Amino acid sequence: MSESTRPSHDGDDEDEGSPPSRHQIPRDQPGASPGTLRIESDVPPEIHLVDYSEAHLTERRLSSIEEARPFLDDPKSITWLDIRGIGHTPTFERIGELFSIHPLALEDVVNVPQRPKSDVFPKQQVIVTRMVSLDAHAVESEQMSIVFGPGFVLSVQEEPRIDCLDPLRRRLRSGRGKLRISGSDYLAYALLDAVIDGFFPVLEHMGERLDELELRMLQGGTTTPSEVFEIKRELLQLRRAIWPQRDLLSNLLREDSPFLTAETRLYLRDTYDHVVQIMDMVESFRELASSLMDLLMTTASQRLNEVMKVLTVLSTVFLPMTFVAGVYGMNFDTSKSPFNMPELGWSWGYPFSLAIMALSALSLLFYYRSQGWIGKEGDRYERAFAKLRGVRRRARKLGRRRGKA
Repeated sequence: MSESTRPSHDGDDEDEGSPPSRHQIPRDQPGASPGTLRIESDVPPEIHLVDYSEAHLTERRLSSIEEARPFLDDPKSITWLDIRGIGHTPTFERIGELFSIHPLALEDVVNVPQRPKSDVFPKQQVIVTRMVSLDAHAVESEQMSIVFGPGFVLSVQEEPRIDCLDPLRRRLRSGRGKLRISGSDYLAYALLDAVIDGFFPVLEHMGERLDELELRMLQGGTTTPSEVFEIKRELLQLRRAIWPQRDLLSNLLREDSPFLTAETRLYLRDTYDHVVQIMDMVESFRELASSLMDLLMTTASQRLNEVMKVLTVLSTVFLPMTFVAGVYGMNFDTSKSPFNMPELGWSWGYPFSLAIMALSALSLLFYYRSQGWIGKEGDRYERAFAKLRGVRRRARKLGRRRGKA
């Protein structure tokens, strides 16, 4: 969520330098009237205009929303206003007046976060969705709202720096496909489809990270639980972003909207299939991340058991030696009784005690090895990982053979 749209904190004793919580719940002032705009930033948003028809295309960055009025008067063109950032209340109030946007629709656009949904109003339809992207190898999520009606489309992005709409802009510039010859509802569909397709590069990046962690674990490399937990947290963020959008697409396909043509609904079916595919990928990756976390915990437990096993073996090996040394450390006077440690007067007594110690240690080591408790034969953990590495090597060889074939 952008800093400009974070709701303020109540309470005077809070540290002003402390960062806002990620789990903070936004809320309106109790008793506020419907349609109240909650905009706390005075920074005007970036306004990018694209006006097009089959014969022409105009792209321009506007300094104010008033510069878009001449383009709206042309009934033969489609005007797309891409508004990047949610700030400056007068700007959005003027947008609402210029496009006759219902106050409840404008409230949903600027008050974030909203659950992905679609609402039909008398003069326009509003679609609220969530867009994700990679920012410095971290998953960023933002709200994007699409307001469309006859001859115009508004897209309001929460974060100016996050955008996955460049492929759509290139399609408009090239003039290929149906964009330049279709209505505003098709452009709204194309925007929604671009947002949904933006999940695939993020999921591809997540899959590569999971494969890297899995390979590192199999090769015995160092992996911390925080790495796996970070991936699980980002996958949970993706799940929360994509899961409600299935209901959004389902409603768009079922509802009878005067702003969506039957032909556009056919294309929305393909977007719905993409949403289902993304949901399956997210769930699969979450299960894999959970398996990696379990493997990491099992590995740490196994290593601890190995350390404890070594310490136990060393303790039991030295236990008979300690016993022998303790017995011969008792200073009974041999002149008082012939049974008081007669070995103390024997010339071979010291070598005899050392031999007993060495024999007891060797006997225990031999017994432990025969039982598979020490040595390579008993290291089941290493054997299991060696087997997994062998499977991966055979899979890579098989893939190379198939590629040559």
